[in-house]
Parts: sequence; structure tokens; C-alpha cells
Amino acid sequence: MTPTDTEITYTPSDKNTGGEINDQTSGNYTGDDIKTLDWREHIRLRPGMYIGNLGDGSQSEDGVYVLLKEVLDNAIDEYMMGFGKQIDVTVTDTTVTVRDYGRGIPLDKLVDVSSKMNTGAKYDSKAFKKSVGLNGVGIKAVNALSSDFFIQSWRDGQTHAVDYHKGITATDSGIQPDTESTPNGTLVRFTPDAGIFKDYRYHEEYIVRLIKNYTFLNTGLSIYFNGKRYYSRNGLLDLLKENMTQDPLYPIIHLRGEDIECVITHTKQFGEEYYSFVNGQHTTQGGTWRNSGRHICKSRGAGVRIADKNQTHITRHGARRSYCSEVYRRFCKERA
Repeated sequence: MTPTDTEITYTPSDKNTGGEINDQTSGNYTGDDIKTLDWREHIRLRPGMYIGNLGDGSQSEDGVYVLLKEVLDNAIDEYMMGFGKQIDVTVTDTTVTVRDYGRGIPLDKLVDVSSKMNTGAKYDSKAFKKSVGLNGVGIKAVNALSSDFFIQSWRDGQTHAVDYHKGITATDSGIQPDTESTPNGTLVRFTPDAGIFKDYRYHEEYIVRLIKNYTFLNTGLSIYFNGKRYYSRNGLLDLLKENMTQDPLYPIIHLRGEDIECVITHTKQFGEEYYSFVNGQHTTQGGTWRNSGRHICKSRGAGVRIADKNQTHITRHGARRSYCSEVYRRFCKERA
């Protein structure tokens, strides 16, 4: 094949230098080509590194739902640490508001946690022992990828609010007395940048599914979405019932410990069905806890007898074929 102008050729005669690479179309590579981006510029230039798929909101994995989840995760972490039993979520076609009633972000660090990368309180187990986030990135990505981002914290009679546009500070109230005796907590309101998320729109069905999972994994937490309350009394038991398409062959086994919860049953369906969660995160790719459940079912399946009307005998293969289960595990940071 004859090399074209755009192909890279190797010159074998240049043995001492390892050969020459010739690209006739490339310009000179100089120090002027090296650039350093600040946190906001990098997120906006490479958003996929931070939130994955951008999309327009028509798919549940689209970036606008990742932005919502990043903010909600912080509110959930407060509940997991025992602060605040209610979260208010309001979503229009284009704008999200999340209000929790936890401890509130420390007022003197409000700007840092919302606009300085790798800044947060979740690197050790002092303030947050079993949180989802670890990297100090999430809410900064939401800020940078939003045309408008507003955050306000209330703590013990004082408040601090900051407004951003595309990650750039627009107004900063500083720490002020709270004259209205507002409950402690944090409010975040953001509008994803339509220049990045083209023609996007939030779809209620995807948000409802996300919120239901949060309540199933955090028994006793109330989340009000656009005024409607979502709440779970029975945790994973409610989640499994929500997802099952057939009646169980026997009463669902529901096991709970301090930091672990598991539900197991069999149906007449064909195939396996597993759901696993760690620290509130749906581990869709599996992992140790889901794999161990499958192994136990496979190794213990022989000899299991289901008390249905046909006295069905379940083989190892059959035990997994009609198996439905969910497991939820919480880890402290040093063990995560």
C-alpha cells in the first residue's frame, strides 16, 4: 500500500533514534500548546469525564439525572448520619431544587465545597462514616455545568448563600444572621446549561424511580417530590415487591443487621434477578456482595424444597433460574 499524506510512516534506516515519525499535516509542537485549565474550564470542556453521557433527559442515564443525583446524595448522606428526616425535591422541565434538613454545610466553607475541586468532608470517617461520595467532585461538577447554580446553608441561627453562573461567582452574601429562624440544612437550586445539554427536559418517571430507591434504602426517610411524599417502612422488602413481576413461591425472606439488609425469594419466572446496593449506590455492575449471594444460592440450591402446591424440588440450576434477591451494605470509609 502506498502511504498517503495523512498516514504515519516509520523509517527503519534510523536505527539509533528508534525511527522517525513523519506527519505532514501536523504543525510544530511547542510550549505554547501546553495549557492549564482551571476546575470550571476542565469540567465544561470534558463533562463526560465527570457525569458520563450528556443526553437530553430522554434516557434515565442521561447527565441531567446524574446532576440531580449528585445533589441528592449529599442530602441522603446527612440522613444516614442521623440528621434530618425529610428532603424536599422540586423539579420543573429545566430546573431542580433540593432542600435537606441536616446539619447544613459549615458556613465558612460554603464557597470551598461548591467551587474548589477535591474539597469535602468525606475523606475520613469523622463527619461522614457511610457516605456515597468520596472524591470531593460531585457538587462542583453540578455547579460548572449549570447556567445558574444557587446554594444556601443554614446553621444555628446564621446563613450563607452564594449564586453562580456557569461556575463563576455572581453574588456572595457572606455569613449573615438568619432573621427567620429557618431550620438547619442546605438548599441547592440549579439549571443545567442548555448549551451543553441540548434541548434537555426532565422526565418525571425517571426521577420517581430514583427517589423510590432512595426511600427503600433509607427506611424512615420522607422525600417530597413536587409535593408528593415517598416513604418506605420495610426497606428492601418494599423494593423487591416493587420490582417483582410474579408472585413469590413462598414468603419473602427478609434479613436485617446493623449495616446490612437482604431479601430473597423464588418465583416461577425464568432467569435470575439481582439488585445490589452499597452506601446508597446501585451497583449495577455487580460486585462482591451480589456475587456471594449467587454463589450461596448455587452451592446450597440442591435439596431445597419449595412448599407450593406441586411440592417442587429445586435443583442447583433451578434455584438460580427463578431466584430474586436484593442486598444492601453500608461501609465505613476506611473499609470501602
